[in-house]
Amino acid sequence: MVVVPAKMGHLNKRSLLARLQRLGLASRADLAKSLGMSQPTAGKIADELLQLGVLEEVEIGRVERAAPAANRVPRLGRPGRMLRLDRTRPRFLGMQLGVSLTTLAPLPVGAESNDRWTVKFATAVTADKWVGDLQKAAAELTVQDLWGVLVSVPGIVDEPSGRVLFSPNLHWTENMDLPGLIRRVWNAPVMLVQEERALALGHRYANPEEDDFLLVDFGDGVGGAVILGGALSANPLPISGELGHTPVLGNERPCGCGAVGCLETLISTRGLLQSFATAHPRANPAWATLVRFIHERGAEPWLLAALDATAAIIAGSLNVLGLRRAIVTGSLAELPPAVFRHLADAVIRGSLWGRFGQVECAIAPRRRTAGLVAVAIDRLVVPMTEVNGHAAKPRVSMAGHFERPSPFAGHSSP
Repeated sequence: MVVVPAKMGHLNKRSLLARLQRLGLASRADLAKSLGMSQPTAGKIADELLQLGVLEEVEIGRVERAAPAANRVPRLGRPGRMLRLDRTRPRFLGMQLGVSLTTLAPLPVGAESNDRWTVKFATAVTADKWVGDLQKAAAELTVQDLWGVLVSVPGIVDEPSGRVLFSPNLHWTENMDLPGLIRRVWNAPVMLVQEERALALGHRYANPEEDDFLLVDFGDGVGGAVILGGALSANPLPISGELGHTPVLGNERPCGCGAVGCLETLISTRGLLQSFATAHPRANPAWATLVRFIHERGAEPWLLAALDATAAIIAGSLNVLGLRRAIVTGSLAELPPAVFRHLADAVIRGSLWGRFGQVECAIAPRRRTAGLVAVAIDRLVVPMTEVNGHAAKPRVSMAGHFERPSPFAGHSSP
């Protein structure tokens, strides 16, 4: 295939952005050398991205003064200037549409590793009520000229069409025009991202050396996402990582998906509280009470059984995928360390790789906003979608506004 100049330019921009995401801070010369580009080419790309507001320049001295004294490296001569993803100006609005809570935060291109949500409100049970609450929340945010609204959504999500096909715990979102609802509040492109995929990309953003892992998140449900070779695993259908809807033998609890016996009815926050209430009917069935109870008395048989069932499904997934690293995020991280150790030990015992190699199971914080921004950089800032055989132009204009018209005008996501 012949690479046309426009496409080559996009490839170079994407490569430079990816390298800068990995390095955090670099000079033009460093980027050119590490990418095998000429310095004029790397410099031209950097200057264009600076004009777009995607990158920013910082003085080496300023960065070093902010670093711990032990990490400072003395430099001679005039202060140099380094590049990084712009951390100053909010370009996107990040949103988590959760089962019980909706959270919002203005986000720069250079996202922080840890989530910092600015506005929160209870997720309504109807679309109209949710949009009304969203309009009230928007009044608390001082964001203008957004490049896009990035929405983390639970369930089975067809990201290109901007539709939630099935949501066991949030049925009103199914086949709803969520991007259209959100554009009532903000006139900007809207991108839906399946929540586990956002979490996996966020973990990869904070840990760029980790190229292959299964991320499993616990909360209102149980879901997973796979990173292979540093990228999200692609599937022909928008169904992946639905570990929570794997049936557990002997479990007779009904699930929101319509089946009976799904794992998430045992190990989600709601499932754990149900088991706790059954075992201790006089106790206050609250999450804080459950956490304190386990701290004081340890894990009871009902919890150990749920952990073993969970570990068997995670280990089976690792065996099928050929992976040896599992990352656990969410509510299980709030329980005493002994609970996670039991889960991790059971995962390692059940993983075939553990027979002759090393299997890792680690806890990590949720990094949803970083994952959302990673998607925006890939699909909004410098997309590679082709139109009539040519690479599409960046969707951000030199003035920092969403370019209209564009090949994707009228669509919620590229």
